[in-house]
Amino acid sequence: MYDPLHERSPGCGEPYPESYWADHAGPAPADDGVLMHDLTVDVVIIGAGYTGLSAAYHLATEHGVQAVVLEANQLAWGCSGRNAGFVLRSSGRKPYAEMQKQWGESVMRGVYHEFCQGVDLVKSMIDKGIDCDRQDPGYLRMAHKPSMVKTLQAQADLLHRTFGSDVELLTQQQVRSQYVDDQQSFGALRFADGFGVNPLKLAYGYQRLARAAGAKIHTASPVLNWTTEGRTQILHTPNATLRAKKVILATNGYTPKHFHQGVQARTLPVLSQIIVTEPLNSAQLAATNFQTSHVVMDTRALKYYYRKLPDNRLLFGGRGAITGKDAADPYYADRLLQVLKLSFPALQTLRYGYQWSGWICMSLDDIPHIHQADPFGDVVYSMGYCGSGLAYSVQAGKRLAEKVMGLAQPDLPMFNRPLPKFPFAPLRRVGQWGYFHYGKWKDQWW
Repeated sequence: MYDPLHERSPGCGEPYPESYWADHAGPAPADDGVLMHDLTVDVVIIGAGYTGLSAAYHLATEHGVQAVVLEANQLAWGCSGRNAGFVLRSSGRKPYAEMQKQWGESVMRGVYHEFCQGVDLVKSMIDKGIDCDRQDPGYLRMAHKPSMVKTLQAQADLLHRTFGSDVELLTQQQVRSQYVDDQQSFGALRFADGFGVNPLKLAYGYQRLARAAGAKIHTASPVLNWTTEGRTQILHTPNATLRAKKVILATNGYTPKHFHQGVQARTLPVLSQIIVTEPLNSAQLAATNFQTSHVVMDTRALKYYYRKLPDNRLLFGGRGAITGKDAADPYYADRLLQVLKLSFPALQTLRYGYQWSGWICMSLDDIPHIHQADPFGDVVYSMGYCGSGLAYSVQAGKRLAEKVMGLAQPDLPMFNRPLPKFPFAPLRRVGQWGYFHYGKWKDQWW
């Protein structure tokens, strides 16, 4: 599997992974094909995932700029077409209580509202006519051991007191009797506004909106070489060369090694693994008391997450291999199935029908950053969604469009400072290995 820490290109025209989403999204919408002729444009966007498509759409609809989008492989080939389809009002991996302590209440509130706008923007885009198999709203954050109930209570108190959020703390009995009989749940915090979608169909919808607004989207057109003449950005693809005033980097966890010095060593791509089971029959649904289509995530440091899909299959996800060369090892999918059966002992004979993995993008400080990659602001990026990019990446694309147009950004850490560099960057994977072992110990004993 392509590994962005070791390879300089994700390929050219590579097919989608054999995922449930690719099998159920239908044919990809028409695009502008391989770029075959040289162009001079105002804005080039690299990456046709949520961030890039949103930036293209908002540049066209709000600023009258028809950008050119370059995608190395297929539309939403990266994380945008591989994720679990959870639309959440999430702050990445950094808790709001920690933001309050580090930055103060005003900044914490600003970040919270920025993420709320991200969810609202996704909803408004879907309401433009995107068919993405949207499920009924609701998100359960499950306590994976009794001691985590107090942590959820503290989170609920902060959300109620500070933001007036509509959250409800559920007891173990309430979870198991009213939602799902998860044997590893000791209670849950229920959010009313999260929901599940088919993420690839959602990307298809964004693409149609962007092209209808005038954006050009070229697949199988990777950037093989990148140079500058003065402040002109020159991007070389296999069959053409583009000259642009501005470039938006929308490659996130799939950014190749040494792609641009302004983002080098500032992210850690981490593999997330997903399985989708065969459909549950009526007896299995009854035995697990699976009454809900809420999206579910637990409180572990090494999180597991799941949801019941519209055809009664279970999607279950967690961490995958550390390196791309190990991504195809069946151990990681088999391990997820074993963990799923710990939660649902009645499903001992259940098998998975799909398994795939994809890179999520971690930042050193656990929040995304929208910033410039060069001294002039001619190259801008949004990266480091920390596994919570489905909702916020669309808002980030809108912010990137504003940024290349020279508009002011909110005075928040995600905008006013760049992605921090990882210390001892060549050893990032060693640190990841160490964190996985620490997390395993913490989840069991702390």
